[in-house]
Amino acid sequence: MRELKTIAAGHVCLDIIPTFLRGAAALDQVMQPGKLVDMGPAVLSTGGSVANTGLALKRLGLPVRLMGKVGKDAFGAAVCDIFRSHDEALVKTMIVDPAVATSYTVVISPPGIDRVFLHCPGANDTFAADDVTPQLLDGMDVFHFGYPPLMKAFYSGPGELMRLYKKVKACGLATSLDMALPDPQSSAGQADWSAILKQALPFVDIFSPSSDEIVYMLHREQGLKVRARAAEGVPMGGLVEDDVRALAGELIALGVAVVMLKLGSQGAYLRVTADEARLAACGCFPAAACQAWAGAEFFAPCFDAKVAGTTGSGDCTVAGLLAGIAKGFGPAESVRTAVAVGSASVEKTDATSGVPAWAALDARIRAGWGRETPKVAFRTARA
Repeated sequence: MRELKTIAAGHVCLDIIPTFLRGAAALDQVMQPGKLVDMGPAVLSTGGSVANTGLALKRLGLPVRLMGKVGKDAFGAAVCDIFRSHDEALVKTMIVDPAVATSYTVVISPPGIDRVFLHCPGANDTFAADDVTPQLLDGMDVFHFGYPPLMKAFYSGPGELMRLYKKVKACGLATSLDMALPDPQSSAGQADWSAILKQALPFVDIFSPSSDEIVYMLHREQGLKVRARAAEGVPMGGLVEDDVRALAGELIALGVAVVMLKLGSQGAYLRVTADEARLAACGCFPAAACQAWAGAEFFAPCFDAKVAGTTGSGDCTVAGLLAGIAKGFGPAESVRTAVAVGSASVEKTDATSGVPAWAALDARIRAGWGRETPKVAFRTARA
């Protein structure tokens, strides 16, 4: 069976991380008006769903292309050059618009001081359904889109997310969606995400939000409480298995075929529609596999990992699920692969360099890679 070809689309930016040569007790001791601060070299890296999920798929050895929108400027060239350093083919579906500026983030992170982010949304705020053309989708099998809450057109324009997914489905691709948690006080945080999702989800085959994202989007007041409790260190923000199962059930009822809820350090929960015709309509499951997937429900705890950093771990978890589906795995093996890729990713400080080649990941799992004991009890069968 051939491996499915995936486009990782959506939010992309250039991260600029100046190296501070010394720390201080407070930021104003380092940065003062008129003061010259000696610095080390700046690190340039790509960020966002396109880079994190897309490059994780590439590191696993899956056929993938990237579709983010950048300007025809130095930062846009830097983003594309970083992607080309992995593989020239990655950028064939990148969108370059000379009328906009590339999104960037300057990370101000002196040792011993909380980071400050100076962010320009740039081209991400102009990315819209019209940017995705049949020509860019030609020859691909799966369209994955990430972070619409960080892309203005998809929370301010009526039905824009639905328009995008209707267009992609009309081109015959399987569709996948990942979210981001917006600031409740921002325009994105004030958007009617319940209405947006009700419009779009009938055209989404695979949906992989985090539990805190989706509870906020479907049930705002409960979501705010979950967010506050998570900030206090309460596992899953106080959600329990019945809450997670109910959220997944809501999403299936809204039309999604496959739901994976990311549960942070607790792992991931997979729920699949019982409707075999809906699964067959996805286009990424062979007819013989639909019966095995229909109605499946699994909880997958994380694998043991020495955590160096959690940046991009959710995106890598999604890449693991898409990799399992692309390779033709069943539901249990696919969600197990998802948490394995996410667990491996946290063993490095950046988003994707901890993700190994597929053969190495598979060997580690087969060798008996240990699993963590979740702090929240799940009765659901473990994957």
